[in-house]
Amino acid sequence: MNSKLIAPSLLAADFANLQRDIEMVNQSEADWFHIDIMDGVFVPNISFGMPVLQAIQKHAKKTLDVHLMIVDPDRYIKTFADLGSDVLTVHYEACPHLHRTLQAIKAEGMKAGVSLNPHTNVSLLEDTINDIDLVLIMSVNPGFGGQSFIENTYEKVKQLKELINRKGAKTIIEIDGGVTNKNAKQLVDAGADVLVAGSYVFKSDHQLETIKDLKSIVNL
Repeated sequence: MNSKLIAPSLLAADFANLQRDIEMVNQSEADWFHIDIMDGVFVPNISFGMPVLQAIQKHAKKTLDVHLMIVDPDRYIKTFADLGSDVLTVHYEACPHLHRTLQAIKAEGMKAGVSLNPHTNVSLLEDTINDIDLVLIMSVNPGFGGQSFIENTYEKVKQLKELINRKGAKTIIEIDGGVTNKNAKQLVDAGADVLVAGSYVFKSDHQLETIKDLKSIVNL
């Protein structure tokens, strides 16, 4: 994948004006919609569930990148496929039978992603990396938007890139948490392919310009 992708995170959107914010992303140079589903159990926060995703899907014209921060995600794989998810990412920490979960996601016609919390070592993906389409590295502790970036992330991305290359995998690397114009280039240089940006985009006064700026930084 040559061109690096930007995925605005709808967790940071204005929920009272969700359609407006979705239309903004549709018109922008962003590539994906990143959608965080939280259950209040796996992470200490509850975001939104199926009805909201259904509403998003009705208006979104770009790839739906759905990140499940929930326990027992297997229960909902088919549901999220039916709701139009293109990429479905589960947490390594929530899947005791990760290989089976990945197969189930792909069987529903979606790309299969695995997310790692900040403390989870990338070497744990050694045995499954060839079955994973995307690895999402959390660069903040998951659960809340607007947190500051964990500096160890660069090293982690490099380790993951090395694992992918060594295994001859086609896995792409996504980063979520605290992404701004200050660290975007460094993340891409370390090996990242997709950057999720939440507060940085939606709290900006000129959202379209902010996305355009990020997109040009990562594709220099």
